Amino acid sequence: MAKTTARRRQITPEDLRQFISVADPQISPDGSRVLLTRSHVGAKNETLSNLWIVEADGSVRPFSSGDSDYHGRWSPDGSRIGFTSSRNKRQPQIYVLEANGGEARAVTDFPEGSIGSWSWSPDGRMLAVSFRQTDTARTEAAEAEREENGSSTPPWEIDELFYRLDGDGYFGSARFRLHLVDIETGTHRMVFGRGSNPSFSFDWSPDSSELLVATNVSREPLLTPWKDALFRVSAKTGKARRITGLPDGWKSAARFSPDGQRVLFAGREGRETWGVRNTHLFSCRLDGSDLQNLTGHTDYCLSATVISDTAEATFGAHYDFAADGQQALMCFGWHGASVIATVPLAGGSVRLLTSGPTSTVMGNLSADGRRIAVCTGNATTLPEVALAEIRGSRQLQKLAPKPLTNFNGPLLNQLELSKPTEKWITAEDGTRVHTWVMQPPGRTSRSRGRCPGVLQVHGGPHALYGTTFFHEFQVLAAAGHVVVFSNPRGSKGYGEAHCTAIQGKWGAADWADVQAVASFMEQHPAIDHQRIGIMGGSYGGYMTNWAITHTDRFAAAITDRCVANLVSMAGSSDYPLMTGTYWPGNPWDDNQAFWEQSPIRAIRDVTTPTLVIHSEGDLRCNIEQGEQVFAALKMLGVPTRFVRYPQEASHGMSRCGPPDLRIHRLGEILGWWSKYL
Repeated sequence: MAKTTARRRQITPEDLRQFISVADPQISPDGSRVLLTRSHVGAKNETLSNLWIVEADGSVRPFSSGDSDYHGRWSPDGSRIGFTSSRNKRQPQIYVLEANGGEARAVTDFPEGSIGSWSWSPDGRMLAVSFRQTDTARTEAAEAEREENGSSTPPWEIDELFYRLDGDGYFGSARFRLHLVDIETGTHRMVFGRGSNPSFSFDWSPDSSELLVATNVSREPLLTPWKDALFRVSAKTGKARRITGLPDGWKSAARFSPDGQRVLFAGREGRETWGVRNTHLFSCRLDGSDLQNLTGHTDYCLSATVISDTAEATFGAHYDFAADGQQALMCFGWHGASVIATVPLAGGSVRLLTSGPTSTVMGNLSADGRRIAVCTGNATTLPEVALAEIRGSRQLQKLAPKPLTNFNGPLLNQLELSKPTEKWITAEDGTRVHTWVMQPPGRTSRSRGRCPGVLQVHGGPHALYGTTFFHEFQVLAAAGHVVVFSNPRGSKGYGEAHCTAIQGKWGAADWADVQAVASFMEQHPAIDHQRIGIMGGSYGGYMTNWAITHTDRFAAAITDRCVANLVSMAGSSDYPLMTGTYWPGNPWDDNQAFWEQSPIRAIRDVTTPTLVIHSEGDLRCNIEQGEQVFAALKMLGVPTRFVRYPQEASHGMSRCGPPDLRIHRLGEILGWWSKYL
């Protein structure tokens, strides 16, 4: 009897509730097991996260029992695992659990606040923890007292420009400080509290005697991001010594070399504010001498990030050290994929150890440097944990990650998904634009009829699209749309010239590339050229606004968490647009460049039906940007609709917002395209 194959179904917005998110893989020191953070949507619309362990043979089991456990880290000897837990949401703590199981023990007793990153000392006796204490007027006790006596919520008394951050909220003058925690007694003391930077990076010396800290030393770090400095901090006394002789520029991901004789950091030289130039890996002696740019001879950027809506975007550099301590392994975005590369610490060529279309995001290496834990995924596969052997000595061999988990396999086996096809489009001036096309699942070259097309423009703008699982794209393709996305000029991952081409000149080279992709869509045999829409979020919303104010070629548009008016955006964002840096002039009395590049300036010419999506909790692109677009289109009589999400939804809502609101957003998008395409 012939076997029957179950028919696969189309993906839906509601499938978001079934996704299992896998992140932060951490291999045990002996290389036998991998710790990971696994999260999913709970019954009450909350995101639940806990730690799991997967053996090298692929057997998987839950490790922690909390619903908000994350950032799991093995002790240096592999006998214990520490992790952050927000079991009390307003007072997270670090817990330690024996690696073979048992009861978790809280080793910290911080007051109300936020725990950032933390790490074990190499000798296993201490934890270095980044902690920010909640303002006393905003604690739970203070709120209860006001409720009891009828007092009003107190005002924020703000003296510094950095007092809020999208996704983090308002915190006033509170700052993260570096604390050391005794692993046995739980006692903690602050050892470094300089600067007003939103965050800082740190690393233990190999002998546990000191820490390396990279932070901004300016009172107003948003105004002078190039004033980053490196400090060596005594773990015993807290005495800090600045490493002198280093040039101005952004510095992060500070690390001691394995032999403790040099320091490394990711950064850029010069007084740049927006990060359009490549982030490189630097090395110097402990006193700051013999500065070397290990990747400066390449066009790679260590902070290039591939965007997805199934993982939060992180723009920091990440690297680790190979077995011999003579090479660094780095992870960054290149030509549409997250890749792992290697470079000798003594200087030499950079070699890619992985490549697309699969994206490979590195976790850490085993103690002997012979195994590496990674997350791998592509356009039709959600990220899963994998393990790769590191072979070779002076010349490391290509990595071949072996999948260890398959949390999402049962769901994906039910779905008929769209697989992107790759294309390079040539713009009018000869620039090549990396582009992908996703047709409705099951459609072939022999399929009759043409479909509506949706042109997606990514945010940033200095990020990149690529071969990652994008739920939104798959939902649109399943609904019968041909989805096209690309990396026009301004994107990372194609070299510095490609990225810097739009510095202070939005709506020029980037617009030329977007138009080239639109022309390609109009000629595509599967797309109805009269039914093409454009959409995007953040900078993608900017480009959507630019498109509808400069052409009527699109049948409809969706502008999401957009930028519309650079003059007002300059002061309403959590990252204000610095004067005389990225853009020439300033937004108040020398604002020609700001105003000329603002889509709102030409909105009187719009005829394109436009859906406006924005969140009240967006601190990056304030909701007033979307309000301006909606109000203007209403007054001009253009068909428009404003979907306004509440305060608990931030700028990153489509990636990490409340699940029900993310599903609602996808429904609004489908409804708009159904009506106008």
